[in-house]
Amino acid sequence: MVDKEAPGLIILGKQAIDDDSNQTGQMLAALLGRPQGTFASKVEIGADSVTVTREVDGGLETVSLRLPAVVTTDLRLNEPRYASLPNIMKAKKKPIDTVSPADLGVDVGPRLVTL
Repeated sequence: MVDKEAPGLIILGKQAIDDDSNQTGQMLAALLGRPQGTFASKVEIGADSVTVTREVDGGLETVSLRLPAVVTTDLRLNEPRYASLPNIMKAKKKPIDTVSPADLGVDVGPRLVTL
C-alpha cells in the first residue's frame, strides 16, 4: 500500500489493542528503510524534512528527519477535534475503495509449521 500511495510522511499511534509497545511504526520504518521519530509530542513539517519533539526523562529531545519518514505519536501530540454534522454527512457520500490482499499481491496463506 505504501508503494502505491507513496506518502511522504506516515503517522502511526503507539498502542495496539493488546499492548503499548510502539513496535508497528518501528518495524514499518525498518522494512521501508525510512527514518523514524518515536513518541512524538510535537511535529513540524518542512519542505524536505520533519522535526519531531518528544519527552524523555531529562526533558525534551528534538530530532530532524529527512522525508519520507515514519513518525509514531504520543498522547500529547494533538487534541482531537470533533467532526461537524455537515462534514459527517459529506463523508457518508464519499466512495470507499475496497482493496483485497490479492490486489496488493499479498499471500495470506498460513506460514506456521508445527514441529
